[in-house]
Amino acid sequence: MKKRVVITGLGAVTPLGNNVESFWQGIKEGKSGIAGITAFDITGFKTTLAAEVKDFVPEARLDKKEAKRMDRYCQLALVAAEEAYKDAGLDTADFDRERFGVIVGSGIGGLLTIEDQHSRLLEKGPGRVSPFFIPMSISNMAAGNIAIKLKAQGICACIVTACATATHSIGESFHKIRNGEADIIVTGGAEAPITPLAVAGFTSMTALSGSSDPLRASIPFDKERSGFIMGEGAGIFVLESLEHARRRKVRIYGEVVGYGATCDAYHMTSPAPGGEGGARAMKAALNDAGIEPQGVSYINAHGTSTPYNDKFETEAIKTIFGQAAYNIPVSSTKSMTGHLLGAAGAVEAIVCVQATKEDFVPPTIGYRVKDEECDLDYVPNSGRKHKVNYALSNSLGFGGHNASIIIKKWSED
Repeated sequence: MKKRVVITGLGAVTPLGNNVESFWQGIKEGKSGIAGITAFDITGFKTTLAAEVKDFVPEARLDKKEAKRMDRYCQLALVAAEEAYKDAGLDTADFDRERFGVIVGSGIGGLLTIEDQHSRLLEKGPGRVSPFFIPMSISNMAAGNIAIKLKAQGICACIVTACATATHSIGESFHKIRNGEADIIVTGGAEAPITPLAVAGFTSMTALSGSSDPLRASIPFDKERSGFIMGEGAGIFVLESLEHARRRKVRIYGEVVGYGATCDAYHMTSPAPGGEGGARAMKAALNDAGIEPQGVSYINAHGTSTPYNDKFETEAIKTIFGQAAYNIPVSSTKSMTGHLLGAAGAVEAIVCVQATKEDFVPPTIGYRVKDEECDLDYVPNSGRKHKVNYALSNSLGFGGHNASIIIKKWSED
């Protein structure tokens, strides 16, 4: 018998706030986390904006020695994981740690460390490369460090599927618990890609917006959109079987009920025409949840602010939801957070949890110019009260990776 899987803990470090409460408040207020890049000297760069995490002092949240031996993406992940762990009441709970797992991914991993150590190699020679270079840079080390810190002795894995990473991580964790392979899994994603090499690389492939106006840079579904804005941060969930959560008598935020994963098998970076692969992922998630398309109350779109993504995702939503698509609010919170790459799906899933909890759908800010090919209700500029029983979140990654999850408002039945 399949187990019900509930959400008992949340953690976040984002461009809008360094915990879930401040992040969600920023989302509700329609704030922008986008500003000029401060992480490095932007002289000569065409892209000058990013959505950086503000006022994050690793040593204030982590042991100083511990923090020094981690890349920034890993620091963000561990801080968010500890928030979620405590939020779920696991820090004072007694439970079977061999059935307690971690599935946390990163699209790029420790790129900041790679760049730093490569410069050190060229400037000072091979003997000066840090002995911590490899464990700081590999993408699985967020999951590894979280498991060490939280004493999780069950599955410990890292999924890497570019911008679909966190959604795949949450979905796979959901299925593992549902199938009885674990009782609790800490899951999500983390990313710290605001580095010279990453910004230069994404700029060269014309993926990033060149706008110098923070309010007109990440503008999903707007006709004048020209690329995404890089973001950084981490989003972490504690997923748990309902029976286990009930035994612990812990608060429940919501329930994960559907997950779909597909591949375009079409192109390295461009989505398939019509968003065909994304449409199949949404259909698979609906089938997994056992609900009809009209049951969905809100869609948190991948909505990157690139010309192709927003057009094709709109087409994909219409393919699955038909005429009902025009009655479902669809928003892209990347208009506020930028694109957190491998962490995007997790922070956006947190938005979906809060939307079901508070019956509130967040806005797509910065929206001004209507695009005839993007004609759905994108909740322009101001969020609104709206009954949300089921929220669907999409994540689409380079390589043709597509993932959709469905989160249900918590109820006992």
